[in-house]
Amino acid sequence: MADSAVFASNAEVNKGEHARMSSFIGAIAIADLVKTTLGPKGMDKILQSVNDGSITVTNDGATILKSVVVDNPAAKVLIDIAKTQDDEVGDGTTSVTVLCGELLREAEKLLAQKIHPMTVVDGWRLASSEARKALEASALDHSADEAAFREDLLSIARTTLSSKLLTHEKDYFAKLAVDAVMRVRDGGSLDAIQVLKMAGGSLKDSYLESGFILNKKIGVGQPHRVEGAKIMVANTAMDTDKIKIFGSKVRVDSLDKVAAIEHAEREKMRAKVQSIVDHGITVFINRQLIYNFAEELFADAGVMAIEHADFEGVERLASVTGAEIVSTFDHPEGTTLGTADLVEEIIIGEQRMLRFSGVKVGHACTIVLRGASSHVLEEAERSLHDALAVLLETVKTGPIVFGGGASEVLMAAAVDEAAKTVAGKKQLAMEAFARALRTLPGIVADNAGFDSADLVAQVRAAQAAGNIRAGIDVLTGAAGDMKELGIVEALKLKRAVLLSASEAAEMVIRCDDIVKAAPRAPENPHPHM
Repeated sequence: MADSAVFASNAEVNKGEHARMSSFIGAIAIADLVKTTLGPKGMDKILQSVNDGSITVTNDGATILKSVVVDNPAAKVLIDIAKTQDDEVGDGTTSVTVLCGELLREAEKLLAQKIHPMTVVDGWRLASSEARKALEASALDHSADEAAFREDLLSIARTTLSSKLLTHEKDYFAKLAVDAVMRVRDGGSLDAIQVLKMAGGSLKDSYLESGFILNKKIGVGQPHRVEGAKIMVANTAMDTDKIKIFGSKVRVDSLDKVAAIEHAEREKMRAKVQSIVDHGITVFINRQLIYNFAEELFADAGVMAIEHADFEGVERLASVTGAEIVSTFDHPEGTTLGTADLVEEIIIGEQRMLRFSGVKVGHACTIVLRGASSHVLEEAERSLHDALAVLLETVKTGPIVFGGGASEVLMAAAVDEAAKTVAGKKQLAMEAFARALRTLPGIVADNAGFDSADLVAQVRAAQAAGNIRAGIDVLTGAAGDMKELGIVEALKLKRAVLLSASEAAEMVIRCDDIVKAAPRAPENPHPHM
């Protein structure tokens, strides 16, 4: 019986080969899209928004994939794993997408040989488990030795930044990122490291500022420096000195009565400000506007009042100073105030800002990024975010592995070795997995303009001769020692790339039908018309 007789007229069914082919094509197309951004010599992409024409220049896999609108289910799976990789580890988004795409490319050849998808899946599971064991066995952990660990972190930061916009200043920014992460290493999170983008100057003018910086100005006539600050962070309307009797008419028979209404409004605001000041605060930060009258009252009380702090800034400030965001002020005993040793106005470039020093999260700091244009600054921020996220994960977990394709070639060799002992068609699936792993260093070499087949063969030969640290040196176009070159990556990053890519690829090849469900038809609200 034909499917069309079963499903509603506007439902679509793709079966068997067709479904699988469309999945593979979609997933491989997404992998090919980001493939050229992989590695230190990867290219950038210009993303243009259809809505407002805004432009983003980036080579960050997650950013590119978030911007792409796709209709293909398998392509969506790849975009999903890139997002997860970005949230979990912060870097390796391009690697995980490309590895998944290469696995599917290999799977396509296997299925063409009439090997059942479940046989492929079984072989891949064996392969990924062998690859993981080999990867973990090759990891080094220097977290007990402070000096060696710091050197590892600098190498990780340099490796992460070498494929980004900041590659020309990677030593400078690697040190910046490591200094920032070392400050928050004890139980800190990325929230304690703020990145402030200031157009102007060159990237080299960026620096690490201890303390938290808020891009806001102080109200008129208020103190510009407060020591031993008690800080209230609030989200409340401070503009009721304007009469807001919307959509209604007030009839008065004399101007005195208008004045009486205004007076009542002002008294209401005066009482509100008084109840805020009664908390014993010296700094008041509000997410909403503070109108002139309220600002005046705060100035009279000697309180520094800052208005219209954006919500992310307010949330971050609250967590850094130990405050809770308040919106009612009747119960001072239940309100948690934030503290800072010093709140002062500073000037960066040509802008006045506020610096909070000696805050509750004592190691909170701000990286001030300078740069020629907003596009450069945004890409620099994305690059730095990747480096900071990976460093923070490494500080928490410890072990590192070698980059430059060394780990992939090592894992592929372990999978090939294990495949020899597996009888049956699973062996072919394992060999395909190893080939997919070896494609990654090949793509890095291709992007650098070298002969990838020759280079990967050199690395394989060097590793077979016993040097598991051998990888691709993209500067000389030959196999090099990754330890000497300082090209290392976090074990957690590599492991996440391996496991996410193989799980996602497995998910795609297990599907044999694509059913596009028919949308529910709207019920006719006027049946008799």
